[in-house]
Order: sequence, then C-alpha cells, then structure tokens
Amino acid sequence: MDVITLDPAGTDHHGEAERLREAGPVVRVELPGGVRAWAVTHHELLAELVADRRVSKDWRNWNAVRRGEIPDDWPLIGMVKVTNMVTADGREHHRLRKFVTQTLTPRRVQGMRPRLEQIVDGLLDELPGHAAPDGTVDLRPHYAYPVPMRMICELVGVPERERDELRTLVDSIFRSTTSPEEVLRTQRDIYLLLGRLVAGKHAAPGEDLTSALIAAQVDDPERLTDEELAGTIWLMLAAGHETTLSLIVNAVRALLTHPDQLALALKGDEATWAAVVEETLRWDAPIGNFMARYPLEDLTVAGVTIPAGEAILAPYSAVGRDTAQHGDDAARFDITREQRRHLAFGGGPHVCLGAGLARLEAAAALPALFARYPEMSLDAARIPPVPSLFSNSAATLPVRLQL
Repeated sequence: MDVITLDPAGTDHHGEAERLREAGPVVRVELPGGVRAWAVTHHELLAELVADRRVSKDWRNWNAVRRGEIPDDWPLIGMVKVTNMVTADGREHHRLRKFVTQTLTPRRVQGMRPRLEQIVDGLLDELPGHAAPDGTVDLRPHYAYPVPMRMICELVGVPERERDELRTLVDSIFRSTTSPEEVLRTQRDIYLLLGRLVAGKHAAPGEDLTSALIAAQVDDPERLTDEELAGTIWLMLAAGHETTLSLIVNAVRALLTHPDQLALALKGDEATWAAVVEETLRWDAPIGNFMARYPLEDLTVAGVTIPAGEAILAPYSAVGRDTAQHGDDAARFDITREQRRHLAFGGGPHVCLGAGLARLEAAAALPALFARYPEMSLDAARIPPVPSLFSNSAATLPVRLQL
C-alpha cells in the first residue's frame, strides 16, 4: 500500500483530502517525524469506526508510544498526550464527560445568547477602526477570533490578563510546524497557566465552569483529579474557540467566493443561516484531521486489516466531500442542498460537547456581519492557510467593508 505524506503546513488542504479519497477507503499516511498512521476516508466507514467499542481513544494504547517512538517534543504531542475526556474510554470517558455535561447544559448555552449578541455588535462597531492603510480589515483577528474567545473565556472564567497568552498557546498546539523547543515550552506554559487559573478560582470562586468543576471535586465521589481538572479546562478553552474561529472564517470566505450563495443567504431567514453553518461544516470542516484512535484488536475495515495499537487519523475534510454520503456534487458549496449527516464535530460517544455553542456563535456572528456590511468583498487572490494538519482555515481574511 502506498503511503501519503501529509503536509504539516497544510498548503493544499483540500487537494490532499481529495488524494486521500482517491487512494481508497483506508489509506496509510505519514505524519511529521516519519510517524505512520492510517486514515479512513469514507463517511460511512468513519462513522462506524468512531462508534466502535473495539477502538480506543487512549494514547497509551498506541504502539508507537509504548515503544518510545513519540518524543515529548514531537510537533503533534499537544493533540495526543492529554488527560481529559477526549482520550478516555468507556466508564472513564463517561465519568469525565459528565462533569461538563452537568455544567454546559443546553439551557446554559441558550442563556448566553444576549451576551453573545452584545459581543458581536460591539466588534462590528469596531471593525472600521481596524482598517489597514490600504483600507482592508482582517476579519480573522478582529472578528472571527474574538467572538468565540470572549465567550469561552467568560464561560470558563479566564481573567483578561491571561487571554493573550492563552491565544498564543492554543495557536501553538494546533500548528504542525513548531520547533522542538517551542513544543516543550508550550507544554510547560499550558501547565503554568492552568495552575494559575485553578488557584485563582480556589481562592475566589465565581459563576463559571472552572468554579463548578472545582466544587464537583469536593462534592462528587467520582471527582476529577487535579490533572483531569486541568485537562478538562484546557479542552474547553482550546476546542471552545478554535473550531468556531475557523467555522466563521470558512463561512465568510465561502460566501464571498460564491456570490450566488451569498445572495440566497442575504434573502433568507434564520433557517437559511443555519444551513450556511451546516454546509460550511461539511464542505470546509474547521478541523480537517483529528488524532487519533487505536484498535484494541486487529480491525478489518473495507478489506484492510489495521493492526491493534496502530493510530487511526480521522480526516474530516476528506469525508466531508465523500460523494457516497453527500452526492456527486459534494465538492460544491451549496446551502440549499439536502443536509445529510456530517462528521465535523466527530461522532459516537466522543461527539463534541461544544457543538451547540459553536453553532449558536456562528449563527449569530454570520448574519450580523453581512447585515452590517452587505457590500463587503474579499481582498485577496490567494489566502494563506493556517500551517496545521488539524486546523483547516485561512491565516488571514482581508476584506473591504465597502462602507
């Protein structure tokens, strides 16, 4: 079987995803550092795999880790060696997940709508003031980023003084081109930041998720350990804004490069904008690839045997344009298509708990942006990607607001 080497800089993300699909339903891939893994490129097969109890999320079951082949300064280490619900199985996964489900309830998420709309309106007011000398405004740092970052930081309870460093650390772990020195420094600084956050909430609890999780450590017999608490908080902070940031960027880029679809959205209602969000998630998934699952026994998928303990990558960009699931025109951005299930937020027992919040944020940020600046246009022939195997997004999004 041929091996496809994945580009850590993500320079041709969807071209690479297409090559994965064309190579077959199960493909051998190479990650940075010569590390080998498998990728399942068909929607139906991946949907079955992520729900298969014979497949573990615990990185301790990865043969390469057991053999000492994954060093602590590996560029992808921050997406693999973590201690939270993402890397737990069975009863442990349920135990860790329940603390978040008990606090991040649908009612609590919907209750955040007024604050979300306030943040969106304020950022829209400020956009013209961020114009560069040539008149362009970069929507990524000045709109797409602060909407979810402010929301998740207020929800989790991150003080203003810590947010710039938090942004730097999250950017670092999602990039795949970091040096060994930066990898080690980032891992250390994440630990220090989380330590300061938890200590602060011990001293002065608030109405936030960190304080609620700390309280549960006292009251619940299945309480989180300090390491699990820190890992859970980090998961909420990192996943709680990175996905939505990329979702907003990708949706704006898609609409501005598909004027027929933008015209439909501008004439549409709330359901139309919900369709914009879902089509963007499918067509241009914010997380293009996600690490990793490890079979607990030899597993045969589409006639290919994946040995126990091998890493399996979930290539969400590849399966998002699988014609068997989404039709022969799956490569086309079309907000009117019949919406079929996609895997942008994962699936099975590990489906993303923050999906509702991400959808809420995007569904508020997108129509408000285009209502305020309906003549906005993209000001770039080519937009550089985020240098990442994981994040599928534009590193900049320069627009002209056309005031």
